[in-house]
Amino acid sequence: MPFVLLAFAIAFEVTATLAMRASEGFSKLGPSLIVVAGYLISFVFMAKALTSLNVGPVYAIWSALGTVGAFAGGVLLFGEPVRPVAIAGAAIIVAGVIVMNLGGGVHQG
Repeated sequence: MPFVLLAFAIAFEVTATLAMRASEGFSKLGPSLIVVAGYLISFVFMAKALTSLNVGPVYAIWSALGTVGAFAGGVLLFGEPVRPVAIAGAAIIVAGVIVMNLGGGVHQG
């Protein structure tokens, strides 16, 4: 169950980040409200996940998948460019999270 909570936290964080782009500097009310609600809900889900998982790897997973999700969302929703170096950077981020989890995992001991 904690991984489901973490997945929801990531989904809401990505949604909030993409809404921030759509808010045009918080000049549009609808997307601005989604930003605030999305981050709030994301933090609640992550806090719940952290009651049974280790903070370091969980934060790494949350931020890495959030970064990759925001990158993909930017490409799909806003037509942002896809450059090989950006894809390589995303792969390095994901590899770093895998290495962190190999070093200790996410479950509290």
